[in-house]
Amino acid sequence: MTSAPVTTKPDQSFDARYDKRLYSKRRLINKLGLGFALSAMGFGLFWLMWILITLVTEGIQGLVTMPVFVADTPPPMSEGGLRNAIVGSIMLAFSGLAIGAPIGMMAGIYLAEFSHGSMLGKVTRFLNDILLSAPSIVIGLFVYALMVKGQSFSGWAGAVALALIVVPVVVRTTENMLNLVPNTLREAAYALGTPKWKLVSTVTLKAAKAGLTTGVLLAFARITGETAPLLFTALNNQYFSTDMTGPMANLPNTIYQFAMSPYDNWHALAWSAALLITGTVLTLNIVARLIGGKDHSR
Repeated sequence: MTSAPVTTKPDQSFDARYDKRLYSKRRLINKLGLGFALSAMGFGLFWLMWILITLVTEGIQGLVTMPVFVADTPPPMSEGGLRNAIVGSIMLAFSGLAIGAPIGMMAGIYLAEFSHGSMLGKVTRFLNDILLSAPSIVIGLFVYALMVKGQSFSGWAGAVALALIVVPVVVRTTENMLNLVPNTLREAAYALGTPKWKLVSTVTLKAAKAGLTTGVLLAFARITGETAPLLFTALNNQYFSTDMTGPMANLPNTIYQFAMSPYDNWHALAWSAALLITGTVLTLNIVARLIGGKDHSR
């Protein structure tokens, strides 16, 4: 008994399987989606460039015509600068970074290297996420009730408020960067008998140092222009002062106060202060990108 030969249907050609209507429909949808995306990008870039051009144009005039770096904030309709506000902002920002960055880095190291799914680690991570999304004005009110109410405005209260903004950013960045370190490095260190504390300090932290530096710089850039926390804590000071136990001048509150005034010289100083803050934030972000880019290129 012989079996009947098996006949196979020849493959259809591309032209037979080609659906012009379906292909045209997909191309139209693709073009529409790409067009909407490009339109949204152009819309955002238009306003961004308008803001930057206006800021640079107005800010440069104040920087050129007024003694911004050598004189303190002036009374209305008199000549002055922003020296006290610049120095105060630098002191507040670096103090907040010095308080918040070590705490955030230690918490991030714990979450990445020691928590291992523990309840404390889950609670810490959850609370950090809440603090990360908390409005800065809420943080300012909390520090006001804790350190200012019943006492006085002070630079240290402002530094603590800024530190509470720094902590969650550094925690998240530190945890993510350490989680990116390959486990093979940890296993190799364990195989050589390295204790846990030395593994963390000399292996994982060293491998992730570029990412950790980037996180600290981004946190510093974020607190540079914060206004609401300082409004309730450090307030402002018309005179030059480096005393952190009293009210301190700072650029964000100076911008807020001068921009709302009816005086032209205060308006010019507000534009100059806004340009200084924008330039500082832009520089810090560029440096962070460069450091992060070097880390990824290795």
